[in-house]
Amino acid sequence: MKTDDLINLLAQDAPVRTRIGKALALAVVAGILISGGLFFAMIGFRGDIDSAMQTVRFLFKFVVTIALAATACAVVFRIGRPGVSLRIWGWALLAAPILLLAAAAVEMAVMPADSWSARMIGHNARFCLTLIPLLSIGPLACFLFALRHGAPERPGVAGAVAGLAASGIAATFYASNCTDDSPLFVLLWYPIAIAMVTGVGYVLGRRILRW
Repeated sequence: MKTDDLINLLAQDAPVRTRIGKALALAVVAGILISGGLFFAMIGFRGDIDSAMQTVRFLFKFVVTIALAATACAVVFRIGRPGVSLRIWGWALLAAPILLLAAAAVEMAVMPADSWSARMIGHNARFCLTLIPLLSIGPLACFLFALRHGAPERPGVAGAVAGLAASGIAATFYASNCTDDSPLFVLLWYPIAIAMVTGVGYVLGRRILRW
């Protein structure tokens, strides 16, 4: 049987679609619970959370991270089903970076140029690069396990998207602890941490999700 024929047969297999849908739904819930449990056990909210919640810059971090988590999860739900188009949701993944770039541009327009570097470097870079990957471990494991119930056409890409979704969840929790609220800081350090998890997801996906 040709590979294309096998993919078409899998795409028409209703029990597989149902099974992976339920598995991924459970993976999202379990991933959030694991990441959240680890966050509250090890880190917790920043000390000035009450006053921080009154600022637009603090709240905007969650707009970006939740947009990333939501769109990446939507792609994960589709990428495990062979033959399903990813075009619309693939473009939707651009929402988070576009929002972040726009916010950084606004900050650069209203703040003195000599303050840009300090805002971008911030004070918590090493925590960002450590904690986001750490908080991503549970969600990534859950997504990869769930995707094994499906048949992703490109295992590496599926693993990378799983890493993107996992790091979006993790970044949402971490953002409530991070005291660097500047969009310039988020623009520099969050993507590096997210790229690390996405890269690990790609490598693991190629090994675990092959069929």
